[in-house]
Amino acid sequence: MRSGTTTRIRVGLVAMALGIVPLGVVAGAVVHAEAPQGGGHGAHSPGPTDRTRPPAAPGVRPPRRLTMEEVHRGGGVPRGWQFAVPPGDAAKGRQLFQDLECFKCHAIKGESFPPSGGDPKSVGPDLTGMGAAHPAEYLAESILAPNHVIVEGPGFTGPDGLSIMPSFADSLSLAQWVDLVAYLKSLTEGGDAPPHGRGVERSQVAGDYRIRIVYEPGASTPHGDGHSGAHGASPSATAAPGHLMAFITDREFNEPVPYLPVTAIVHTPGRPPRTVKLAPMVSDRGFHYGASLALPEGTQKIALSIGATAMQVTGGAKGRFKKPVTAVFE
Repeated sequence: MRSGTTTRIRVGLVAMALGIVPLGVVAGAVVHAEAPQGGGHGAHSPGPTDRTRPPAAPGVRPPRRLTMEEVHRGGGVPRGWQFAVPPGDAAKGRQLFQDLECFKCHAIKGESFPPSGGDPKSVGPDLTGMGAAHPAEYLAESILAPNHVIVEGPGFTGPDGLSIMPSFADSLSLAQWVDLVAYLKSLTEGGDAPPHGRGVERSQVAGDYRIRIVYEPGASTPHGDGHSGAHGASPSATAAPGHLMAFITDREFNEPVPYLPVTAIVHTPGRPPRTVKLAPMVSDRGFHYGASLALPEGTQKIALSIGATAMQVTGGAKGRFKKPVTAVFE
């Protein structure tokens, strides 16, 4: 193998998957973290030329500038620090999927790979539409450390209770790993259900906030006695209230912001706008502002209004979260 882009990175990838070390330039591919490495003592301090570098390429977040004191204040890393998988080549990833014979365990509808087969106990889940169901980082971890998150059930776990998916941490270069993730992320069509079964999921940045709304529809319940009408028509059904959630985090550090007055205005043609107050709550999805309601069919947009926070803001954050913000989600 050539050195550089195809260098094996067993220890580096496994350590990264375990959350032990940050990724930098490995195997000739640059891995962009959500924030720059904090570094330790003796770390390089940016000079004048560092601060006048050309802007980052489109879609790549520019580096954050901070002092070592700020790094140590955050426990050795910048606030809100997390990894993001860099862009890969989906075409190369598809070829790698074929070369590794991943199709023997995973079917993908619409692809020309041979049909999956072999021992039914070792056949994994159908990957059709997988890219629309999971973020790239989840797919990346499943390749390197499949036992970090174990989905229980046939096609996922073996008799020992562990994932039947083997780890590829010792057999892929960083470039190959990134390309394979890009291919899996490109599989957005043909799935049997919308991502995670959610009816609506939108996000945007507004003011001091990163805002993501999620609407989980309720189950429909039939009216009447459940029998068909005289002409074979099905009984009418009423949608049970679903759950509208607004995940509001700090724009810079991606941390939840509490103590905000949040109101959603639902706009549906032919109906007057409906105003709903969202209350702070915690669920298995984490902290969010939410309310139970049924979105009428044909709803066109939801306008989310955020007022000034009621919490005390001190230090370098003083003055933030005080300006009202409205975000419109189509």
